[in-house]
Amino acid sequence: MNEVLQNIKTRHSTRAYTDRQVSAEDLDLILAAAAQAPSGMNMQTWHFTAVQNADKLKELNERVKGAFAKSNDPRMQERGHSDSYCCYYHAPTLVIVAADASNWLSPFDCACALENIFLAANSLGISSCWINQVGQTCDDAGVRAYLTELGVPQNYRVYGCAALGYAPADVPVKEKKLAEGTVNIVC
Repeated sequence: MNEVLQNIKTRHSTRAYTDRQVSAEDLDLILAAAAQAPSGMNMQTWHFTAVQNADKLKELNERVKGAFAKSNDPRMQERGHSDSYCCYYHAPTLVIVAADASNWLSPFDCACALENIFLAANSLGISSCWINQVGQTCDDAGVRAYLTELGVPQNYRVYGCAALGYAPADVPVKEKKLAEGTVNIVC
């Protein structure tokens, strides 16, 4: 199997991290890979905000939990009131992927950029996980204000985040299997 396909096959979501921080050099490579993703009409309206400050990540988590606590959804309310809930699984780095909300291609462009982030991270031995909670709550006033403080442009919507870091050695990895009926080939 070639190197690219092997990288795709071995990438998996990690929900536990050590305290070891992603280096500036590796983060730069990962963000450069994100910017190489395809974007509709090559508009590249995305914006990447990498947060490596533990206190700022904790504050973002508290804002997300505050938004969840106000939700009508019982699962979100439970997370919002939980002392142990952490939307980014305590990863030392979180990359917030946002884009111009007026561009109808933004969700697709950001999804491509996130996949490049995950694959680049995996190729460097860095674990990752797609994080949706910041995107789910980015319209909440408290979350939005904090995102702006972190440098996410005001008119940009968060379409996903990437938790990045190093998994503990004892974290089990589930084997992925293609679900039956997932693929249909028409000749």
